[in-house]
Amino acid sequence: MRAGRELLVEIRAYKETDEVAVARLWRKVFPDAPSWNDPVADIRRKLAVQPELFFVAVLDSEIVGTAMAGFDGHRGWVYYVAVEPAHRRRGIGAALMKRVEGDLALLGCPKLNLQVRGSNREAVSFYRRLGYEVEDRVSMGKRLSVSSKGG
Repeated sequence: MRAGRELLVEIRAYKETDEVAVARLWRKVFPDAPSWNDPVADIRRKLAVQPELFFVAVLDSEIVGTAMAGFDGHRGWVYYVAVEPAHRRRGIGAALMKRVEGDLALLGCPKLNLQVRGSNREAVSFYRRLGYEVEDRVSMGKRLSVSSKGG
């Protein structure tokens, strides 16, 4: 991907050797994440389910972005879209989303959903620029007890 000042970013599948860098990035980009969103546990859970839908953006051998997706046969979801703050507004997030959308489309996914905290206006603007719309939905959740594998 080229954008701006000859920025060359590689979007590739996550590798197990990326764990430390990805966890560090998520802690930096999502400092207020709830305690149950432990980066290492979340990474390991993702590697157990559709690991081929976990992507990193690499610039000069450094991981500067991530996106994690899933498809249940009905809808796709995207999570942990993160870009190193020093590299934002350079097309990295858009390139990650393009990869997610392309891979989900190849799986036959008809629609992609995502959730953004209502207070995160910057993220809402980013997704709107990519063609996403705010939908009239109520987001509900329930924490489930899980085994010692994390949760």
